[in-house]
Amino acid sequence: MSILKNSFVAISLLFIATGAIANDKATRDIAQEEKNKTLVVNFYNAFFNKHQISEAINSLTEDYKQHNPYVPDGREAVVTYFTAFFKEHPQSSARIVRSSVDGDLVWLHVHSKENEEDLGKAVLDIFRVKDGKIVEHWDVIQNVPANAVNSNTMF
Repeated sequence: MSILKNSFVAISLLFIATGAIANDKATRDIAQEEKNKTLVVNFYNAFFNKHQISEAINSLTEDYKQHNPYVPDGREAVVTYFTAFFKEHPQSSARIVRSSVDGDLVWLHVHSKENEEDLGKAVLDIFRVKDGKIVEHWDVIQNVPANAVNSNTMF
């Protein structure tokens, strides 16, 4: 009987400890998360939709880290890369379909197009924010097909 009692006590303590750890992780600063999301959405719209590079670029740190293998690290490199891109594609746009935030990470699900006729790309952009600036970026990009094998959309 004492083995059963000791097992019950041990399992109870484990659940209590696990609950305490889960509660620590559940503590979120919702106001800061909303600030992070607002920063990223405002940056994204100014940069990719209005092509206001000089205004939007202030949202990035100088040592901005880029995980897209086609775009170099650093704020100035982003300016150079996208100045050329917007010159070549002046009608490009990136409609934010949905967004989410968790702590310092902001996700955007985007329909990116080079012009009105373009079917575009489905993009998942992930930004990391620190001290009111965007410090890091990842993305996953998929072409929107002319025909799909199902009736679901990508957005």
